[in-house]
Order: sequence, then C-alpha cells, then structure tokens
Amino acid sequence: MKTKTEELLRERLAREQSEQRLPSVVGALVREGELVWSAGAGRVDGRAPDGDVQYRCGSITKTFVAVQIMRLRDEGRLALTDPLERHLPGTFDGVTIAQLLSHSAGLRAETAGPWWERTAGGHFEELAAASLYPRESAAAGIRTEAGPVRLTRPGRRFHYSNVGFALLGELVSRMRGAPWLVTVGTELLEPLGMTRTTMRPQAPHACGFAVHPYADLLLPEPEHDAAAMAPAGQLWTTAEDMARWMAFLSAAPGVGERAAEAILSAATRREMREPQALDDRREAAWTGAHGLGLQVWNTDGVRSFGHGGSMPGFLAIMRIDDASGDAAIVMTNTTSGMRASLASDLTRILAEGEPRPAREWVPAAPAEGTLAALGLWFWGPAAYVLRAVGSSRLELESQPAGGRSARFDPRGDGTWVGLDGYYAGETLRIVRGDGGGGDPVALDIASFIFTRTPYDPQADIPGGVDPLGWHAPPADPAA
Repeated sequence: MKTKTEELLRERLAREQSEQRLPSVVGALVREGELVWSAGAGRVDGRAPDGDVQYRCGSITKTFVAVQIMRLRDEGRLALTDPLERHLPGTFDGVTIAQLLSHSAGLRAETAGPWWERTAGGHFEELAAASLYPRESAAAGIRTEAGPVRLTRPGRRFHYSNVGFALLGELVSRMRGAPWLVTVGTELLEPLGMTRTTMRPQAPHACGFAVHPYADLLLPEPEHDAAAMAPAGQLWTTAEDMARWMAFLSAAPGVGERAAEAILSAATRREMREPQALDDRREAAWTGAHGLGLQVWNTDGVRSFGHGGSMPGFLAIMRIDDASGDAAIVMTNTTSGMRASLASDLTRILAEGEPRPAREWVPAAPAEGTLAALGLWFWGPAAYVLRAVGSSRLELESQPAGGRSARFDPRGDGTWVGLDGYYAGETLRIVRGDGGGGDPVALDIASFIFTRTPYDPQADIPGGVDPLGWHAPPADPAA
C-alpha cells in the first residue's frame, strides 16, 4: 500500500479517536481476500492497540450464528421456510427460520427482565420462561415483566430482535448436539484460522468503558457471560481475525477461498446479503435492510453489507462493498461515540488512494448455439438487446434502459435461469424455426414471447396478431 494512503487512513482513525473521545480504536481493510492495512489509535494497556488486541464485537456475533444456520440449510437439515416449532418444540409455529434471520418475525427486541447486556445470563429454559411464554410462566408462579411476546404479525415489517437470535443459537446447538460456540469454533473459526475469536476475553484485550458526557472520565462497564443470550452478542475478536471473516463473507476470490467454499458456497454467501426486510422509516427512501443474518445498506445507490455491533463498553462496524468487495472493520471500547461513517470512510480512502486497475477485456466465445440469438428482440413494441457475457451468461437489456432487464445463467439442459429482476428464477428458452433445428425465431421467458420484429405474425404470439397487421388509422375516423 502506498505511504500516502496509509497516512490518510491513520489520520482518519486518529481523528475519530480524538474528536469522539474513544479510549482506543482499531481498524483493518481487506481487498481481494487479503488484509491490506490495519492500525490502532488510543491506548490499551499503555500502548496503541494493534490487529491482535481483542474487542467485544457485539451483534457481529449474529453473522456467525447465521452462517451456521445456512450450513444446516445447505446440508438439508432444515428449510428457511420451516416454522421454528418444527425444530424447537414449544416455541413458535407461526414464525419461520428466515424471518428470525431477517428480523421480520415480529418478536420483541429484548428479554423480559433486567437488561441482558449488563447482567449475567441464564439457561435457555429460563430465557424461554421469562421472554417467550410469560403467561404460562406467570401461571406457574414465575415472575415476568409485562409486555407482549410478539409485537407484529410475522413477516409484516422489520423489527430487530436479539431474542430471535438467542432462539437461532439454541437451534444450532440442538441440531449439532453441542453448544453453538463449540460448533462455530470447529466449523468456522478453525478452518479460517481465526484463533483469536473467543467467547470471553483473552489477553491482550481492551476493557469496556463508558465515557462521561461532560468530563474526560471513564467508567468501567461490566463483562459477563450472557449464556442463552450469547448468540446475540457475546464474541470477542481482533481486527486480524475479522479480516479473515470479511474475506469469507465477501465471497470474493482470494487467499483461503478453498477453505471458505468448503464452509459455505459462494452462492449461499451471496444469498445472505439479499435484502429480505427493509428498515422502512417512511420519511425517506430506504437506506437499510436486513438479509439472512447480514445488514444491507443502500448509500446513494451504492450497496454494501455487513453488521454493526454494540455492547456496554464496545462498538463495532463491519462493512463490505457489494461491488468491489473492499471491506473494513472498526472496533472501539466505548459505549457510545464512534461515528457509523468511520468504516465507509476507510474504504473510500482506500478506493481513492489505490483505485482498482481496470479489468482486462479478453475475447470469449459465447455458449454453443447462442451466437445467432444475440442482438435485437422485441416484446410487443418494446425493444430489448440480448448479449453474451463471457462464455456462458446471457444478459437481456431494455432499450432504453429501465425495463425488465435481467441476467441468465445456463441450466445445462439448453435453457437459462434468470438471476435477478423480474425474471429471477424464471426460464429463458430459445425458440428455433424448422421444427427446432433452424435459426432462433423467438425467446420465451416466463410465457413472454420476444420476436425479431414487433409482434412478428410468423411467431406464436399469445392472443395472436391482428390480420391487418401494423397500419395507419383511416384519414376519416367515420370511415
């Protein structure tokens, strides 16, 4: 990395520490699957922290639980559409696993009782008694806090729920037959070389503080085992370990991609960052959403994904650019104060200081039998262009842009499947003349027929074509 870019990155991190009065802060950047920069500002044990100092990452813990759920899905052990009740009897039959992952299950945000982030946790049965079944618990003489278990109809809207991820962590534990963190360690951390990610702090680590709002004073925050609530925000980690995690989540080719693919396919990792529930605040266009265990941001049309984290004494943000794969992690040991823009500022400095070289264009033959199908097509009177992208993919683009454009990948049986937009999951077939052995005469996409000329009367147009064809209206309307 260029010295000037490193100076700008260090200056931005140091300015955040100074202006926001952070006891300490660390940051790291990943490009092409590799750690390209890390630094720290402030003090931990009397010195500036480096990439090996642990911080509590809070709700970034949820991304590890989500990956475990997706592994179970890919193994065929569960479906995202399964009701939770099917796998955790006695919980919720009207809530699906996908809704829990995307925070759209309508569950309460926090536990019933003392704030779980500052008090030691108990067993899952105790959590369930207080926070999931308060009426039954009250009948049994167990004291619970007032308040509904479900706040809205499942699937209706985004509502962040820490309790929901406690349920998912318990689901992982039961289906694996071992505590969720044990399976995270053996199935995720060990293969990725994340040796400094643990349930409780291990030296060197930062201590969590609250900073007095009107004086330069510190108040230590409590640290404890959240037990049943641990899947919502327990893990401690380092900038270097998080660099490995970001490289894994980005699904970009790079160092360790073979190990990453063995854990979870790149296709499933990309699925996790598809928006499932919008954080719709109504006063403006949406800027935030939730995928399957990952947050998604839309900043001026630029997509990124990752997750934030907060626990008393700690803040963290992990952010990955959807297009470039450039990723940043920042962590600090204060209860409040770090600006949410810090991670995106670091990736912007990297992009401006060291822009990615333009990808070289190389010739590539399109998929066999598709060359004659490329070019101009019409859906009714609307024009579209079909292009080959590389050696297999097809791309349909409206002319002018703004219509139902889509990309298609081959299925292997002579048809293509839509990847995005209106035609996602739909089938594209190239219709050929002369009983199927001639030149392409139409495209059939989800029953829509595209022809070489607008409403070609020689094609099998649904509803037929008026026998008069295209014609001007009579000069005399009464004629």
